[in-house]
Amino acid sequence: MTDVKGLCEPRFAAVEAALAASLDKDDVGASVAVYLDGEPVVDLWGGYADADRTVGWERDTLTGVNSTTKNMTALCALVLADRGRLDLSAPVATYWPEFAVAGKERLLVRHVLSHTAGLPDLSGPTAVEDLYDWQSVTAGLAAQAPEWEPGTAAGYHGLTFGYLIGEIVRRVTGRSLGDFFAEEVAKPLGADFHIGLSAADDRRVAPLVPPPSLTDEYTAAAPTGPDGTRREHDGVAVRVRDANSVAWRRAQIPAVNGFGNARSVALVQSVLANRGAVGGVRLLSPQGCEPAWQEVFRGEDRVLRTPMSWTVGFGKFGTMFGWGGWGGSLVASDPDARMTVAYVMNQMLDREQQEDSRGMEMIMAAYGGLR
Repeated sequence: MTDVKGLCEPRFAAVEAALAASLDKDDVGASVAVYLDGEPVVDLWGGYADADRTVGWERDTLTGVNSTTKNMTALCALVLADRGRLDLSAPVATYWPEFAVAGKERLLVRHVLSHTAGLPDLSGPTAVEDLYDWQSVTAGLAAQAPEWEPGTAAGYHGLTFGYLIGEIVRRVTGRSLGDFFAEEVAKPLGADFHIGLSAADDRRVAPLVPPPSLTDEYTAAAPTGPDGTRREHDGVAVRVRDANSVAWRRAQIPAVNGFGNARSVALVQSVLANRGAVGGVRLLSPQGCEPAWQEVFRGEDRVLRTPMSWTVGFGKFGTMFGWGGWGGSLVASDPDARMTVAYVMNQMLDREQQEDSRGMEMIMAAYGGLR
């Protein structure tokens, strides 16, 4: 059995067993963390940081978590709302005047956060390099017409989510989403998560490993829904090689290019599960956390092609809320149990070719520890 390192309270031994089993079966390197009542009860890692299995996955290893980044971006908006600087029920154009065209005059901030804004596609960019031009992408979004009346339907905003929320944050604070997150969330919590990674951290990165039998040309041309279906959209096919590139690390694409590990993901998101405070640091009021688990849309998601429940910033699944990333990473929080579980790995799986239950097995093992 693969050697697993780190912290695990005895009652959560099943989480350690699940990680070890995953490392023996599908994973190359991975980490899992559980926070309960704002405290770490599981913080484990194991395996290798490279596909050749020559470099060990260490305590401070980082990897790209793809759309698990959306949880961090949404939290930034909730922090600003809780501080009274952002009204979730205000039109986006209140903060971004150029946005008030093409039928978007009454498009609300909460519509963007709940994937109901009607802007799931990027109409301009056609290459990954185009995504690095923040001004061009956001100007294009400001000019676009929504595909449906905002608030009346939902469609997963795979890439646009980060640009829309990021530009709102920039207009409100004068800082990029990545900078705001670093200064107002990661720094006070001591969280090793980055949206825009410095060169000094490159040595710690475990590159993503393409799914078995696939190469680094494997693309994320569209999100995969819980039922495994895809919709071709966004106009940009992001390949594994792109997500592993230095240019991708340096950019800020707040929907998809965060770097962290299970510890940092769980630490940050446990703020919401623990009513706004973790480790003596309060980021939000208890009331400021509630939009994260209050459902605002339920129905068929036009992009994912599956029934979805969306809150203000997160997917809702029973008592849990959160979201996962292309290839397998995920985070889920349960405010009733005051628990957050995160799983981050470098070995991607293609859900069109094989089932990926790795993260869910960690979550169910954590619930077993509660009992």
